[in-house]
Amino acid sequence: MLVALAATSMVALAFLIPLAIVVKSSAYNRALDEAEKQANALTPALLITRKPQEVRQAIRSTRYGGQQRLAVHLSAPAGTYGTSHITAKDLEEAQKLATASTVERPDGVAYLQPLATSSNGIAIVEAFVPHEQLTRGVVGTWWVLAGVAVGLVAGSVLVADRLGARAVKATRALAEGARRMGQGDLSARVPVKGPPEVAEAGKAFNAMAERVRLLLAAEREVVADLSHRLRTPLTALLLDADTLGQGPGADRVREAVQGLEREVDEIIKAARSGLQPDDGGTDASAVVRDRLVFWSALADDQERRWTVRGADRPALVPLGRNDLAAALDALLGNVFRYTPEGTRFAVALVHQADLVALVVEDAGPGIADAEGAVRRGTSGGGSTGLGLDIARRAAERTGGSLHVDRGPLGGARVQLRLRRI
Repeated sequence: MLVALAATSMVALAFLIPLAIVVKSSAYNRALDEAEKQANALTPALLITRKPQEVRQAIRSTRYGGQQRLAVHLSAPAGTYGTSHITAKDLEEAQKLATASTVERPDGVAYLQPLATSSNGIAIVEAFVPHEQLTRGVVGTWWVLAGVAVGLVAGSVLVADRLGARAVKATRALAEGARRMGQGDLSARVPVKGPPEVAEAGKAFNAMAERVRLLLAAEREVVADLSHRLRTPLTALLLDADTLGQGPGADRVREAVQGLEREVDEIIKAARSGLQPDDGGTDASAVVRDRLVFWSALADDQERRWTVRGADRPALVPLGRNDLAAALDALLGNVFRYTPEGTRFAVALVHQADLVALVVEDAGPGIADAEGAVRRGTSGGGSTGLGLDIARRAAERTGGSLHVDRGPLGGARVQLRLRRI
C-alpha cells in the first residue's frame, strides 16, 4: 500500500502540476482574448467619428463599457473617454509602441490596443481585466483535478491492498500451519492459494508435512515392533529368574526383570500413541525418592555412599513420570557404569522460582569431553551414547536444558534444569 501510495502520488503530481499551470494560463489568455474582442468592437466607430458624444455612446454599447472597464484615449485635444485604469506614463509608452500591449496593475491587467483614426491620429483603446476575471474557473478546475488525483491514488491503494491482502492471507496461513506443526500437530495442512509463489510454497509445505507424518508413523511402528520383540526374551529371563529360588539376590533379579518388562510396555504404549507429552505434570521429588529406592540396593552392594537433598519439597514439572524416571535412571546408570565401586555420589533438587534443577554428581574421574558427551550417539566408554541425550531431550521438552561440568565431589556433575509448572 505504501509503495502504491508513493508511486501513484508521484505520477499524479507529475501530471497535475503542469495541468494546473496550463489551466491558469488558459484562463489568463481567455480573459485577454475577451478584452481584445471588446477593444476591437470600438474600431468601426473610431474609424468613422471622433465626436465625444458618439464615442461615449459607442463605449456604453459594449459589455465592458457598461462595467466601466473600457476607455478610449484620443490624441489632444480630444482627451480620454470612459473609465481608465492606467497612468499617463503607461499611455505614453503604449503610444510609442504602436502595437497591442498589456499593463499590469495592482487590481488587474489593462489591454491596450492602438488604432489609427480618420484624422490620421492614434487612438488607444483600453480594456481592463480585473484579477478575478483572469482567474475565473481556475480554483474550481484545480479542485476537480485534485479530486481526480485523490480518487486515482485511493483506487490504486485499494487495489494494492486487495492484492497484498491476498498474498498476506496465504502467507499467514502458511505460518500458522508451520506453527501448528512445530507444536506437534502432524495433521496441520495449509490451503494452496494466493500468488503463484506462495501457492507453490503451500503445496511444498503440505508435501513435507505428509512426508514427516509418514516417517514418524513408520518410526513409531518400528519402535513398537522392536519393543514387542523384546517380550519373548524377557519372558524367558523371568522364567529363568524363578529357578534362582528365594533370597534377596533372586528377588532383585526378578524385580529388575519385571521393571524392564514394564518399561517395554510403556515404550510400546508411547510409540502407539504418537509419543504425545503428558501435560498433567509430574512431581520431580516423588520420582527422585522412588528411583533412589531402586538404586540404593545396588549402591549398598557396591559400598557406595550417597546423599539426597531437596527431595522433601514438591516440584511439579511438565513431563511424564516415565520420561523423568528414564532421564534420572540414565544419569544414575552412568554413575554406576563408569565409576569404580565404592565411589560416592549425590542427588539434589535445587528449587528456584521458575525451574527446578535435578543434579547428579559423583566422586569419579569425571568426563573428559563434557560437550561431546551430550551429543547423541557419542560415548567414550563403549556404550550407545544415548543416556545423556535422553536426559537432555527430556529437559528441553519442558523448556529447560542439560549442563555437564565438574562438581564439588571431584567427578562429573550433570544438571538437569526443568521448567516448573
